[in-house]
Amino acid sequence: MNNNDYVYEILRLQTLAPESDELKALQKHRADVEGILLEQFSKSNPTIRYGGSRAKGTMIKEAYDLDVICYFRHDDTAAGETLEEIYNNTAHALAPHYLIERKPSALRLKDRNPQQYGVDFHIDVVPGRYIDDSKTDTFLYQSSGEKKRLKTNLEVHINHVKDSGVIDAIRSNKLWRVRKALRVKLFALELLIIELLKDRQSSGLSHQLEHVWTELRDHSDDITIEDPANPTGNDLSELLNGSIRSELSSIAAATLQTLEDAGWQGVFGPLDDKSDHEKFGMLHRAATSVRTPTNPWSPRA
Repeated sequence: MNNNDYVYEILRLQTLAPESDELKALQKHRADVEGILLEQFSKSNPTIRYGGSRAKGTMIKEAYDLDVICYFRHDDTAAGETLEEIYNNTAHALAPHYLIERKPSALRLKDRNPQQYGVDFHIDVVPGRYIDDSKTDTFLYQSSGEKKRLKTNLEVHINHVKDSGVIDAIRSNKLWRVRKALRVKLFALELLIIELLKDRQSSGLSHQLEHVWTELRDHSDDITIEDPANPTGNDLSELLNGSIRSELSSIAAATLQTLEDAGWQGVFGPLDDKSDHEKFGMLHRAATSVRTPTNPWSPRA
């Protein structure tokens, strides 16, 4: 098996089948959330759409999610006068049914059942308000920053990833991000990979990954990203602050050294019948019980 075949096999093992328990559960929760939102905001009749890794085609077993987009008309005030009110009212509508983790613009849903308290449902609800009648660009509440709002466009974000020509490289680096417990936001990592591979779409997958890690190791301070939905209006610098850039550089260097010393199996682990999700769980538990993990593909190795 050559290097490309190995990485593609890793991705195959990370693929969720349509009939998998994970996707069935995701679909059920999606329907439940949509029903709650439409009932609670019946006067507003919000637009419910879907994003996240499912929509972009970047889903992997070890890190998957679904964004439930709940957008209100630009002239609607029943859901809230301000973006912050819309955000808070959406959280209040979902709170009787879910444990809510508040993110800067989204609401992460978890189980509030005492027997499974805190279990992640892999769903982010993202409330917002359309800018005008075209129902394209949207304002989201932003808990940080001076403006307290973010201009975005769901369709532009999805298409930017789907049409990038480097979906497999994004999925592979998404797995790398999880295995190494990197703090970089997935949105920023996706933009980084697309930027670094814009002239290497026809390269083999293993070569693409080596190129990304080499660039992160050698030029992390020089790489810039911009929001495709609002290039000049949204400042993404904090997503790649000095601490994040340093971490990306050091982990990329360690990964390339592992690749040189132990090959691709040293980076992502051996291929076997046990799912990568199960294997990662065992490695993660082992890593928490000793100071230095014994396997190079486990977190922070």
